[in-house]
Amino acid sequence: MDLLRINTAGSVDDGKSTLIGRFLNDSHALTIEQEELIVRKTKEKGLDDLDFSVITDGLIAEREQGITIDVAHIYFSSTTRKFIIADSPGHVEYTRNMVTGASNSEVSIILVDARKGLQEQTHRHYFISNLLRLKAVVFCINKMDLVNYSEDVFLKIATDINKMTGDFEYKPEIFILPVSSLKGDNIVNSSLNMPWYSGATLSGVLHGIKPRNTENNIFRMDVQQVMHVQNKEFKDYRSYSGRIISGAIAVGDIVTALPSGLTSRVAEIRKFTATPAQVVEGESVQLRLENDIDISRGMMLVKEQNENLLQKNIRSTLVWMDEKQALPGGKYLLQAGCRTALCKLEAIHALIPPENPKELKDAASLHLNDIATVALKTASPVFLDAFEDNRNNGAFILIDLQTNNTVAVGFAKA
Repeated sequence: MDLLRINTAGSVDDGKSTLIGRFLNDSHALTIEQEELIVRKTKEKGLDDLDFSVITDGLIAEREQGITIDVAHIYFSSTTRKFIIADSPGHVEYTRNMVTGASNSEVSIILVDARKGLQEQTHRHYFISNLLRLKAVVFCINKMDLVNYSEDVFLKIATDINKMTGDFEYKPEIFILPVSSLKGDNIVNSSLNMPWYSGATLSGVLHGIKPRNTENNIFRMDVQQVMHVQNKEFKDYRSYSGRIISGAIAVGDIVTALPSGLTSRVAEIRKFTATPAQVVEGESVQLRLENDIDISRGMMLVKEQNENLLQKNIRSTLVWMDEKQALPGGKYLLQAGCRTALCKLEAIHALIPPENPKELKDAASLHLNDIATVALKTASPVFLDAFEDNRNNGAFILIDLQTNNTVAVGFAKA
């Protein structure tokens, strides 16, 4: 059973939490305790319709304000697929949370209020979904019950969405659905109120999206620890443990250690007591090599050496996530996987307004939620691929050296 990671986003009060609650309820994925919570909270608020938003709005501050202010994760399964849903906040000032929620996702669900149409946050959330190279984006035109299930309203917003998405070079799969998360129209069950719509429900779309093809991904493995064992069962045993970032590796393959460039052949792959012939990305393994070459934590194993991996000058798109502004010349710790290096913000090339990404702006500094193209220089290589070539090995974070706060997330460019 495969796993689909989903992020939900939209402007404030577009109904994201309600949509997730409705999806879980109509999919029969709620516990008895959750069902009782929905009924109790609905009565306390004096509402006519069940308040499904309480399923994801778990924080006290959220319930008091009636909004979602952090990323809430929901885990559930249907008979054919596992899901992890990250419910992101809608406020402009919480764009960093949306980046966090979408960073590990394959699909983004962006809600649009049928009464309001596309908002600034719609553009911002689609820009981030596109920046993160998500496989699919599902636009749910929500609250159709409040516009009398009008086909004309839906078609107008769908036209605006197609115009917005057409301006981007990268093209994820795009789905546009008319829904009412409050009433349950086209969430799991097809709507009887919109006979003019014959497409799939949200559940049908999410079950139909195929997992991303990883067969042709280039092999990358972080070395997290060198295992040296000396006992009766393992004499002079040395292996290199870590997580396979991307691609696959098999016994007999030749690997290169970066940055040294030394090579050796894989003699054995071990996963606890198992010794598989091949392993793929996402698996944590030990590799034993024919030759004991010099390898330590923070190095990387690859199949084919690429000179770009050894670059210290990194061009990237940066999402600034800290309240303290960033200035050229600022020094940070860059981290990608278990690899770290001191780095300097060499230059801010341009600020990217998500609502109109073609109109780049000059900027002397970066502020909270700013998105910009920048130049970084590291003290040592961190072996990054261009994000568009290898999503699993093209992202990194910047850490403030004084506060240890994560201040930015970046995406390496070719």
